[in-house]
Amino acid sequence: MLMRTDPFRELDRLAQQVLGTTARPAAMPMDAWREDHDFVVAFDLPGVTPESVDLDVERNVLTVRAERPDPAGKDTELIASERPRGVFSRQLILGDTLDTENVKASYDAGVLTLRIPVAEKAKPRKIEIETKGAKQEIAA
Repeated sequence: MLMRTDPFRELDRLAQQVLGTTARPAAMPMDAWREDHDFVVAFDLPGVTPESVDLDVERNVLTVRAERPDPAGKDTELIASERPRGVFSRQLILGDTLDTENVKASYDAGVLTLRIPVAEKAKPRKIEIETKGAKQEIAA
């Protein structure tokens, strides 16, 4: 369902996810699986309000953006800063077998869950075979 790309890019992405950088905080961890006729993706976004999450699909690229604001005000002194904050962004390249027109999103307990239906053309279908005697169906 997800199309793999350059393995070195994946290694770089993983290093940034675990370590993060000053300019770009650690990426949002995700799980993906297939459930019946849906492709499900879950992103961990603790401390992010649903209003700050932005989803965009262009062609077959899904972009998720979220922002976790700085909890300290202008007049406060930050004692420790270990939690990543700022703008988070992640892009997924979706295969042609997914119906990007009908993506559904929900947010609960810091987890953003996307349900992307599998396109009708990608679902298994029966093909009828004619024989001289009787018709039979074979699963494709």
